Formats: sequence, C-alpha cells, structure tokens
Amino acid sequence: MINKKILITGGAGFIGSHLSKKLLSKGYNIIIIDNFNEFYNPEIKEENFKSIKEVAKKYCCELTLYRGDIRDTTLINKIFDENLINGVVSLAIMQVRPSIEDPLYYVDVNLLGLTNLLEAAKNHEIKSFVFISSSSVYGNNKKVPFSEKDPVDNPISPYAATKKAGELMCYTYHSLFEMNIACLRYFTVYGPGQRPDLAINKFTRLMLEDEEIPMFGDGTTSRDYTYISDIIDGTIKALDYVMQQNKHIYDIFNLGGSHPISLKELINVIAKTLDKSPRIKQLPMQSGDVDITYSDFSHAKEVLGYEPKVLIDEGIKLFVNWYIKHAK
Repeated sequence: MINKKILITGGAGFIGSHLSKKLLSKGYNIIIIDNFNEFYNPEIKEENFKSIKEVAKKYCCELTLYRGDIRDTTLINKIFDENLINGVVSLAIMQVRPSIEDPLYYVDVNLLGLTNLLEAAKNHEIKSFVFISSSSVYGNNKKVPFSEKDPVDNPISPYAATKKAGELMCYTYHSLFEMNIACLRYFTVYGPGQRPDLAINKFTRLMLEDEEIPMFGDGTTSRDYTYISDIIDGTIKALDYVMQQNKHIYDIFNLGGSHPISLKELINVIAKTLDKSPRIKQLPMQSGDVDITYSDFSHAKEVLGYEPKVLIDEGIKLFVNWYIKHAK
C-alpha cells in the first residue's frame, strides 16, 4: 500500500483536481494548496474539491487542504512544517494572455511562488519535485515538431518567459541541492472540467447558445491538444521517475498529443459533435499567441513510458458529453 504524501499546488483547479483524484485512487495521500481566486468562478473549484474528497473517502486516503497563496512564505513554511511531504507537484500558475496586461503580477506568482516552494523543499530535504512548465516556452519556433533540445530563448509572452525562468530556477536547485526535478512542458490540455475561459469549453457553450464564435486570426493557427487523462498519466509517470532515490535527476519532457489541428478544424470538430452550424466572428490575432504548437514526445516515451491515447475527435466527444451533463 502506497502511503507517500504529495503536495499539489493549484490542486483544486482543472488539471490539479484530476491529478489529485488519480493519485488518491493509487493510494497516495494528498495535500492541496489553492487560493480559490476569482480568475474564474470559484464555485467551480469548490465543486472540484468536493469530488476530490469523495475519492479520498472511497480509497481511505488522507486529504488536506490549505486555502492560500504560494507567494505566502509563512503559509508555505507552515505546510512543510506540519506535514511529512515526500514529493511536490507545482501546478499553481497564472495564465498566458492576461500576463501581457500585468506582467509584474505574473512574474510575482509564477516565479516567487515557485521559488518559495523550492526553498521550502530544500529546507525540509525533499528531493522529489515536478514543475509544470509549458509548450509556450518554444515561442514561434519554426522547426516542428518541438523537441526538448530546441532553443527556447525567444518567448513571446511574459507567461512564457516565467516558465523558461522557472525551468532554470529548478535546474539551479537541482544542481546546488541534489533535488530530483522533472519539468513538464504541457501542450494545450483539455477535457472534462476544463476552465470556462479556454477555447474548447468556450466554443461548446457558445455553439449551444447559438452565439458567435470568436476566431482570432484566419483560423490557421494550430495547437497540439492533449487530453487530460494522457496529461495525468504522464505527470504521474514523471513523479514516479523523480522519486527514484538512487538517481540524480533533472530532465525536461514534452507532454503532448503530437497531432496538432488548426483553429478552424477545432471549431468544425466541436460543431460536428454538437450537430451545429457555427457562426464565426473573425478577430485580429492576439498578442502572445503562437502560430503552432507541436510536440515531439519521443523523449518522454523513452524515459517515462508516456504515450498519449486519446485523439481529438474522441476527446471532444468525451468533453461534450461531460459539458452537457455537468456544466451550469
């Protein structure tokens, strides 16, 4: 029986709640810190946490929640002092587009918050750490698919810059304090529970309401959409990897689907699934948006055994079924 205790920051959010439930089902004990902020309706996170509690009860695992901010050094130290933590998954972040409007806040959250966690882990001799980075670090890389060996020195949003800086900070703590760290570059995660402001959720709602679909640019920008169950599988494999105490690990992994589709195609897949005719409102490209994301996940496959299984048509059907049943 697994009795390891994992701290998940942002654990009541979309990805964090899926990760928490999956780890609980595998016998891990979970600590969550989440600030339940109003970036989107906090009730969504409250519902997420209720479902996490149900899973914890079902599998007789410990679940602890701290409501607060990862920038709060006093709170972070309290969490580490009060719990025998075996590993950390750093998911709590602020997102891409608003970072252009308020870069100082995003640097504060994404970098100061991460450094607080790394420092507390160091001080409590916790050697296993997973940092959630992003495909945005590749910027408008012309070479596809994107490989972890590609240069990532030209971010086009403050968010992307903080993710690259986060990877460097992780390497520093790995090098100085012998921490095992995996940085995971997620590629456009979607699935049941996805945030309401993100494209697939937003487009589904608008089509069902017979509203116009905002399409930024000419619809040719492409994204490597990755279904939530595949992302969670890869994340847990990375956590297991860094918890091998006989190795000195720092590594970066792409977690993507390796099947990018254009924005126009995405809209059409959703419309076909809903049996709707979308009304598209074309808008200018937004600052900070990249032209394409496209993952080469061969390194993650070789080292972690990661191999995504859910293609976009199936994933959209699963999302739409969930949305119709659960979304308010």
